[in-house]
Amino acid sequence: MTIITSRLRTLMAVVLLGLSVSACGYNNIPTLEEQAKAKWADVQNNYQRRADLIPNLVATVQGYAKQEKDVLTSVVEARAKATQVKIDASQLTDPDKLKQFQDAQNQLSGALGRLLAVSENYPDLKSNQNFLALQSQLEGTENRIAVARRDYIEAVRVYNTELRTFPGVLWASTFFRANKPMAEFTATEGAQTPPQVKF
Repeated sequence: MTIITSRLRTLMAVVLLGLSVSACGYNNIPTLEEQAKAKWADVQNNYQRRADLIPNLVATVQGYAKQEKDVLTSVVEARAKATQVKIDASQLTDPDKLKQFQDAQNQLSGALGRLLAVSENYPDLKSNQNFLALQSQLEGTENRIAVARRDYIEAVRVYNTELRTFPGVLWASTFFRANKPMAEFTATEGAQTPPQVKF
């Protein structure tokens, strides 16, 4: 009888310890970190989708606008640079790495903007079904990128807040000392300046 009572007490102590640890926030830091990493994977996935659309878009425009070689070349070069800059989940705490990634993606966005602006000079291109479909897919992808970036920024905000607030700060300073705040996307230079409109 005493062996059963002793085992029952041990089992109850283990259950209570497990409940108290789970309720005290110990799991919050790893859970939030994994959520932020998953959101980063969404960001990368959407940027990759955009990079995959570009060769078809360039080929379509090239057929109509051969004299726009400089613009086409800048898009191809910007795509190559953007796909070379990669950040894995272990580098998300390095703001410089994230800035490199963001700068490369911003260069590609600028080059794509110039390419789409060039298309305005070619009525045949603007009515090409393949070009219109690619343009629509690219626009949808840009929207997905914006949503994925927003979701990543929010996940990082929650994770970073957990590292700095009670009780997370206790766990961060003891069991999760290796966990560092993650870097966020920042606005591009001049984003706060309204565009100049001239008539």
